[in-house]
Amino acid sequence: MLRVLDRLEEWLIATLMGAATLVIFVAVVHRYASTVPIPGVQDWLLKINLSWAQELCIYMFIWMAKFGAAYGVRTGIHVGVDVLINRLPDKYRSKSIIFGLLAGALFTGVIGTLGAEFVWDIAHTEEVSADLELPMWIVYLAIPCGSYLMCFRFLQVAWTFVRTGTLPHHDASHVEGLDEAASSALHPADVSRGARP
Repeated sequence: MLRVLDRLEEWLIATLMGAATLVIFVAVVHRYASTVPIPGVQDWLLKINLSWAQELCIYMFIWMAKFGAAYGVRTGIHVGVDVLINRLPDKYRSKSIIFGLLAGALFTGVIGTLGAEFVWDIAHTEEVSADLELPMWIVYLAIPCGSYLMCFRFLQVAWTFVRTGTLPHHDASHVEGLDEAASSALHPADVSRGARP
């Protein structure tokens, strides 16, 4: 079940990012192409209304950021200053890490709950977005959904840490998709100096 949630989270982030990039690209090309004085084509382009594109991209990036934050907790890519914690004795280090993870879970759980109440209240109004005329409760639904998922990820990481003593760690030098065949493409002198692909 967790594997399905992991893949859904990754798929949603990638889809939102790709779709937002595509919408921005089309809107920018449309804006500049409609200024080119080509008879017929310019008139046709000016009839196409893409005023909603910016608003849609903002909403997609908000949703992507909320789910991306949960992904960051799961994979350990959030920036953290742990110099002091790493210098503590193991007993205090473990307690500090668990405290931090549970504090993160509490904070995101509270934000999720407040966000859910806000969404509930705004769902009983007629408020819609400016350009898309989308019900605003759908836009704000990103807050409770993303916050509750992030809360779950904090609890998941805390549970794993209690059981195994390990935290998710992101290796900044690792490039996903780079395999051994690519590393053999290094110049032999680079390999002898210990260079990484």
